[in-house]
Amino acid sequence: MPPRAGLTLAVLAALMLAAPATSLADAARPGATAPAKAQAKRGLKAPPVDTPLYRRGVVAVANPYGAEAGAQILQRGGNAIDAAVAIAYALNVVEPQSAGIGGGGFMLVHLAETGETFSIDTRETAPAGATRDMFAGVSSASRKGVAVGVPGMVRGTAQIVAEHGRLPLRRVLAPAIALAEDGFAATQRYSDVSCNDRALNSPETREFFCPGGVAPAPGTLIRNLPLANTLKLIARHGPDCFYNYMPDKGCDIAEGIVAGQARSTIIVNGVEQPGKPGSMTLADLAAYQPARRAPIEGSYRGYTIKAMAPPSSGALTVLQILGMLERFPLGDASQGFGFGSVKTLQTMADAMRLAFADRAIWMADADFVPVPTVGLINPDYLALRSGLITPGQRIDPNPVADDPRPYEIPGFKRSKPLAVALPVTGPDNGTTHFSVADRWGNVVSYTNTIESSHGIGTFAGYTLTDGTFRNFGFLLNNELTDFNTTPSTNPFTGTDGYNDVQPLKRPRSSMTPTMLFDPQGRPILAYGSPGGATIINSVVNVTINLVDHGMGLQEAIDAGRISVSSANPSITLESRFPAETADGLRALGYSVSIGDVGSVQAVGRLPNSGLVYGAADDRREGTVIGLPRPRP
Repeated sequence: MPPRAGLTLAVLAALMLAAPATSLADAARPGATAPAKAQAKRGLKAPPVDTPLYRRGVVAVANPYGAEAGAQILQRGGNAIDAAVAIAYALNVVEPQSAGIGGGGFMLVHLAETGETFSIDTRETAPAGATRDMFAGVSSASRKGVAVGVPGMVRGTAQIVAEHGRLPLRRVLAPAIALAEDGFAATQRYSDVSCNDRALNSPETREFFCPGGVAPAPGTLIRNLPLANTLKLIARHGPDCFYNYMPDKGCDIAEGIVAGQARSTIIVNGVEQPGKPGSMTLADLAAYQPARRAPIEGSYRGYTIKAMAPPSSGALTVLQILGMLERFPLGDASQGFGFGSVKTLQTMADAMRLAFADRAIWMADADFVPVPTVGLINPDYLALRSGLITPGQRIDPNPVADDPRPYEIPGFKRSKPLAVALPVTGPDNGTTHFSVADRWGNVVSYTNTIESSHGIGTFAGYTLTDGTFRNFGFLLNNELTDFNTTPSTNPFTGTDGYNDVQPLKRPRSSMTPTMLFDPQGRPILAYGSPGGATIINSVVNVTINLVDHGMGLQEAIDAGRISVSSANPSITLESRFPAETADGLRALGYSVSIGDVGSVQAVGRLPNSGLVYGAADDRREGTVIGLPRPRP
């Protein structure tokens, strides 16, 4: 098999074996003892002396093949935007369960030439035929066509490459096409999830991911020729070939998307059952447009943070949590607030509970509802909310949302909330994240998703007149279950729930691509995570580790994390903490389960020298590649 675009199996196998050496090698362990404010005055910890620093760019990706694709584009003269898009398409091939062209995401971009920081919002939209009650009475809704949103990745990535990239889209797509056509050696993570039940939701996905009922062993050659052909069509004809039905050009991808979400049956636990088709039409696809948005900006102990604005709840919830915690001396072990102490974790948990209570009511697509983005992070409002936190004592009963509008609208009078049921949303536990910095000072933090693992478990495709299946090789998302799946009421306004379904609306997201800036406004760190609602808490944990506990970037990522993603006292705690930590939290009345939280991939930049570095998360197959590559 001839090599394509340099992505040979031998090179990538060697890369996988060498991956740990490309990560930061910070040997210090958590446990800073200096007061938090003193930490902030000293500045963030510099990378350890043995951290590889690079002149020509760096990528940090949750998969080695995706990292290689981004590095190759940087080597060929592409910038961080080109490399990020190349990574996104490559991950559709090698990490299809997490993200791809059947979904969407948020790309946070900093341009060195102008100093501008903005995002490209490729979040999926509800079809024009969507209704508030479309999930009513639908079992397993997240596995059915009704959950599929109009995908945004292709239109948005093509737009950002055309406006700010250095290479044409066809060259940016070349590594992904090579991976799909020539194949790649299955990674352990690919193998581990290939036969999960969602991957078996349709005959075509069952045959591809779990042939013969057996997951492909790590190292097995995986080829996806239908996807290679789909990507070639996009490379040749541009995004219109994806969104518009143009049979004269061979562009019938849109027909496959519409047919895929209109399937009338699915397979659950091996048993065929009725589906519920979605209402998406060719007109919905043709009308999709990405949105360019300003980030939400805030600060924590003097550091500027910029992260994703609505329809993401990411920035607002992160800044709420950090703002409520700023009055506590996190990092000061002499006061019981050292890393991993029960007091530190309990205080963090209750700040998360308060923020997620507000999130459930107020955060949604601001193009459709008046999200109080200023009031939610107003210092006086956060002081009010933070006042409910008592170190060493769990908030009881569970916190409820408050009204931030008086802190945003002068003279606004608080209203007494109605007694209404809390909104209910579906699962959101998939996704991938990667970060890129280039030689020119551009930085990208990009979170991409198809929602749950394997989306709805159905490939885009349709049945031909001869009975064969025209397969396009990519999975369809199930993002619309991020809406409130039961019609709800905002208790403060008496109107429909802010995150209820509306035609053309984007469902609320937790994706939180983030950047940290120095006092001169220069980006010094870019990071983010997958993991559904735990994304928010992964970003919070890493930020606190960096600013309060004085950790280096790799150490901050490696350290144990805590997550609470509702107002309930239900904590997910990583096993990286000792068992007695979980016991201490249980003694305060929390329910504690043990499990991984997120997978943070990050890049850093030293503003004075322009050198860059990266840090990867071993919770997935995190890989850092910097340029120029070390000599063998």
